[in-house]
Amino acid sequence: MPSIETLEKFITVVESNKHDEAIELFYTEDSSMQENLSPPRIGRDLHLTNERLVLRRAKSLSSKCIRPVFVNGDHVVIRWVFHFDWKDGTSTDMEELTYQLWEGEKIKQEQFFYDPAQRIPKTNS
Repeated sequence: MPSIETLEKFITVVESNKHDEAIELFYTEDSSMQENLSPPRIGRDLHLTNERLVLRRAKSLSSKCIRPVFVNGDHVVIRWVFHFDWKDGTSTDMEELTYQLWEGEKIKQEQFFYDPAQRIPKTNS
């Protein structure tokens, strides 16, 4: 079960838009990430590679935790709101719930729940 201090540090790093750093610091080496009902991606190195590819496409990013955060033993649910301004002049607004299984002070499994239609970038005027 994560300590409140660890959970708050995790949220702070994500809200600082250091998503890759959050993966390095707070995920187990063999962690899994799953988008909705897609097959999970396994392994922290794969998560890092994927996240860095996304971050390289972004001109700017805003990440916000919408509280409360729900904790029940090793399980945590967080509501996130993200705004991406992409280098190609488009933007994306995402709101999601993430369901996490923690192993001590690190995330072992994570599944994101969101409307896939949000992933379609909007043209900025």
